[in-house]
Amino acid sequence: MADAAPAQKPVSLALQGGGAHGAFAWGVLDAILEDGRLSVEAISATSAGAINAVLFADGLAAGGSTGARDKLAAFWREVSRMEQLFGMAWSSFDRLAQAFGLPPEYMPSHAAVHALTHSLPPDLLNPFRFNPLRKLLLEAIDFERMNAVAPVRLFLGATNVRTGKLAVFETPRITVETVLASACLPPYYQAVEVAGEYYWDGGFLGNPAIYPLVYRDGARDVIVVQVGAIVRPELPRTAAEVMHRMNEISFNSSLMREMRAVAFVTRLIDQHELDADKHPRMFMHWIGDDADMAELGAVTQFHPDWGLLSRLHEQGRQAARTWLAANIEQVGRSSTLDVAAKFL
Repeated sequence: MADAAPAQKPVSLALQGGGAHGAFAWGVLDAILEDGRLSVEAISATSAGAINAVLFADGLAAGGSTGARDKLAAFWREVSRMEQLFGMAWSSFDRLAQAFGLPPEYMPSHAAVHALTHSLPPDLLNPFRFNPLRKLLLEAIDFERMNAVAPVRLFLGATNVRTGKLAVFETPRITVETVLASACLPPYYQAVEVAGEYYWDGGFLGNPAIYPLVYRDGARDVIVVQVGAIVRPELPRTAAEVMHRMNEISFNSSLMREMRAVAFVTRLIDQHELDADKHPRMFMHWIGDDADMAELGAVTQFHPDWGLLSRLHEQGRQAARTWLAANIEQVGRSSTLDVAAKFL
């Protein structure tokens, strides 16, 4: 008689946003699903992370691990095709700029979009509120099935434009609008309306929010999948590099604050100043690739060509496989992330 397969270890995931760089998190999810030793109970996610989260959850509901892997791959492929259509109109101009040795941030396609979105009101540029992601999401996701059947609970963060507070949308009330709200980066898109309130990208206040995973009953292990580089060894020089680094620091700041809070509570538990029965210890883990992500500039976030997406996907897979090989035995026992060293 064959030995029974070992039980899966329950974890929660925290998925960062980052535009096309979210393909790195796709690779991480792909490797976790392929490995099969972890059971994902909950995901807190923002922006591109929120898109990965709903694809993951609906894929599981439709066809288990294989269904989730297939759905993620198919969606990111469609995103690259959408980019190809956009690029066709500008390809000749971009090739000419490349011939003159201009850096990517000065490519006509990127420069035109950046100039228009940063000088004209969104309602004038896009009066019909067209968002190509809506069509892709509605074609890829059965939201009714995902909310009712998916074995993973979702927490998607968005920023309330009017109040300046973080909103967290949860299953079973996830819709295409809540996903678009979480991924609405101004000034490129108009604020997304959900139940009479208007929202921008959740990365301003929670990229992603950790507290929903801490407060819920269930898995004590949280794996943070980091997309935005924390450390960049080189100082930004160009205007685009300065803006990119400003946004990167801003979008990492909420995560760093929450991780400091986790470190503080853990220290109180260790010093017996908090009752561990009432405040159970969280085991924190981290999967990322700061060195490779730091080599990417701002432009690549907005131009998801298939070569870039494929490379990021493979980097995410490799980072996850490396982490699993080194740390799987510690899941459920202890943290594998030195929170103080990484975030303080």
